[in-house]
Amino acid sequence: MADFENPRIREINISQEMKSSFLDYAMSVIVSRALPDVRDGLKPVHRRILYAMHDLGMHSDKPYKKSARIVGDVIGKYHPHGDSAVYETMVRMAQDFNYRYMLVDGHGNFGSVDGDSAAAMRYTESRMSKISMELLRDINKDTIDYQDNYDGEEKEPVVLPARFPNLLVNGTTGIAVGMATNIPPHQLGEVIDGVLAVSKDPDITVQELMETIPGPDFPTGGIIIGRSGIRKAYESGRGSITLRAKVEIEQLKNGKEVIIVNELPYQVNKARLIEKIAELVRDKRIDGITDLRDESDRNGMRIYIEVRKDANANVVLNNLYKQTALQTSFGINVLALVDGEPKVLNLKQCLKYYLNHQQVVIRRRTEYELGKAEARAHILEGLRIALDNLDAVITLIRNSRTTDIAKDGLMSTFNLSEKQAQAILDMRLQRLTGLEREKIEEEFQSLMALIAELKAILADEEKILEIIREELLEIKERFNDKRRTEIVAGGIENIEDEDLIPRETVVLTLTHNGYIKRLPVSTYRAQKRGGRGIQGMGTNEDDFVEQLITTSTHDTILFFTNKGKVYRAKGYEIPEFSRTAKGIPIINLLGIEKGEWVNAIIPIDEFVDDWFLFFTTKEGISKRSPLTSFAHIRNNGLIALNLREGDELISVRLTDGSKEIVIATKKGMQIRFPETDVRTMGRTATGVKGITLDQDDEVIGMEVLEEGTDVLVVTQKGYGKRTAAAEYRIQGRGGKGIKTANVTERNGDLVSMKTVTGEEDLMLITTGGVLIRIPVDSISKVGRNTIGVKLINIKDNESVATVAKVEREEEEEGEKPEDESGFSGAAVEATHTDENITVTEVVELDEPAGDLEQTSDEESGEE
Repeated sequence: MADFENPRIREINISQEMKSSFLDYAMSVIVSRALPDVRDGLKPVHRRILYAMHDLGMHSDKPYKKSARIVGDVIGKYHPHGDSAVYETMVRMAQDFNYRYMLVDGHGNFGSVDGDSAAAMRYTESRMSKISMELLRDINKDTIDYQDNYDGEEKEPVVLPARFPNLLVNGTTGIAVGMATNIPPHQLGEVIDGVLAVSKDPDITVQELMETIPGPDFPTGGIIIGRSGIRKAYESGRGSITLRAKVEIEQLKNGKEVIIVNELPYQVNKARLIEKIAELVRDKRIDGITDLRDESDRNGMRIYIEVRKDANANVVLNNLYKQTALQTSFGINVLALVDGEPKVLNLKQCLKYYLNHQQVVIRRRTEYELGKAEARAHILEGLRIALDNLDAVITLIRNSRTTDIAKDGLMSTFNLSEKQAQAILDMRLQRLTGLEREKIEEEFQSLMALIAELKAILADEEKILEIIREELLEIKERFNDKRRTEIVAGGIENIEDEDLIPRETVVLTLTHNGYIKRLPVSTYRAQKRGGRGIQGMGTNEDDFVEQLITTSTHDTILFFTNKGKVYRAKGYEIPEFSRTAKGIPIINLLGIEKGEWVNAIIPIDEFVDDWFLFFTTKEGISKRSPLTSFAHIRNNGLIALNLREGDELISVRLTDGSKEIVIATKKGMQIRFPETDVRTMGRTATGVKGITLDQDDEVIGMEVLEEGTDVLVVTQKGYGKRTAAAEYRIQGRGGKGIKTANVTERNGDLVSMKTVTGEEDLMLITTGGVLIRIPVDSISKVGRNTIGVKLINIKDNESVATVAKVEREEEEEGEKPEDESGFSGAAVEATHTDENITVTEVVELDEPAGDLEQTSDEESGEE
């Protein structure tokens, strides 16, 4: 029976006690077991293993020692848990398929990607890896705090100095109570570059950081499908990404196809994967596989999947993606301890907290080195005094009966400290030689210089940051390697996407009121010049077709708007409709704002280096920016260039950096200059003057001038002509240009200017939605100061709205050709015309070509 009068026994509420006890347990698991510290990216068990190995002297340049010895030391001194828990953790740190940069250098059987467990710890040997030495570098220079171990008899580090950002570099996984963390590994050089970017620009955005850190980099390689999951995780700390195996399809001599798997998604067990595929084939849930074997060896992974002769390897592969771990998802949850509290962190916060930790480490290391330098300088200063008064010092010491009397005498006679006096007494006779005296003086002077330098570092935060940058770059130079995981764009980030969509040439059309659709290029048949055309788009009375491009279903389509913003979509994401259907509002596809419309569309097959986008605005401002600046575009778009008040973006073109540019205006002026006249600028720059305009003039088109091309212009009232490019002399950027066409009331202002070779077709669309397709070589090639010939009969109250250059249509539809640059399709910009144009004269088509009007350069006002 309980003695309730005993003061050590008290009554409690059991529910309150359970709640309190569980919270204490939960916090203990969170802080002391399951979650990593944001500063060094390590959980306590990882930190204790590395510190124990460092304490035992098991450095990367020392011999291996039995793993059991390390495990015993960790358990006995720092981590009072089971030996299997510690050893399994150490094994993972030594596996190249689990850690992007291994922290333990293992010798022996440490398991395999097939799920084989490591040999017992009495058989394996370990030591610290070279890169893990960087986690503990400067630990003996008072850079971090220590705490008591579990029994108070030892000291262990609260955090490691961590001279590289290990939290992101190696990632981690942990399940606490009520929360979990799952941080993917990253490429070392990219993360270090991200830290450097934050150190130079504290206001940098996550989107800008993604230009440096594009995404996770897993030790097993593989492919990440799409960037939206990465972006969400980097911006919010939580997200999900899709991982695929890296495969190749090979053709055998007998006509069969073979799927070769070279890399697996992160943490996929190869043996279980092969068992799963065999099970699916046996149960006939996957059809077409005739042979399956594992051909992996020490040179790399190779899973051999032979496909039946009448089966399609791509279809089989997509079924494997659907039903096996050849495709998996990785849920990112960046949860780490910040000042002992669990917090969900975005990419910038992870880098910022690490940078703050390094600032503390460098400051404490500098203070430690300053203290040592000052202490040594203090001793040397005493030795200098003794050498300067050598005879008196020797006499004083000789006349002293004891060491203490001599020490007191030195302190009182020469105003020395106790340490200085003791140093003089400890000084050996050989230090009295002239050479030794010089050495003392040199050491003192160098120490004074060092002290001044260390004090300057402590007084200037920028100098501390510069030291961090230098040391991070040194680590990057030593340990950086190539990215292993490939990141591919994916507008539809699931299995039903690009692999199942045929690659074919299509036409995209966009109306003035913003309706977009996709349809096959064969919809439009070629007609002779001057025909009435066919109905190319079902439109309302107040709507008309404004833009048309040819592209591929697999190209990335960049949409540039009049407000200078850029949006993106894949070709297959544009819905397909019939020829007479309106399409869907583009605002349902892109995040376009009110008062904003698309006026330039460019299809990109691949974002490569050394290619540029050239911009021109209505007021004649031009800009050139690298194509890679537009590889990562948010759902709500990006600023492509900053526009001046009242200006609009008119045209965008793709260039290789060595082309010539031609810009034409509404009143018939045109300028030609090398694109290098416009220096390369950042994505958000405004630009420089490309052409000088008269007061009532504006730019209607800009083109890249290729070798062997002519300049083709089209007017409001349906006139057009070709002129040899040689008739346009090269000028400097910013001039007024020369006449490109004789603009009269008869033909109207210019609405479009293209560069053509004569081997393509031209599509003209009127404001009434009528479209005609004619071969370019049927259009007369004449001088630049002419009116031109009639290309299309225009109805009353209509005018030419859009002119598009398309591939020459063949008798049988074929694949769209690609040029050597790897870019395919035709880039077309809109000509945004006035809806209230009134046509006052219509000229019949049979007008003889001999009636073309000619004017001289002098009459045209050439400059």
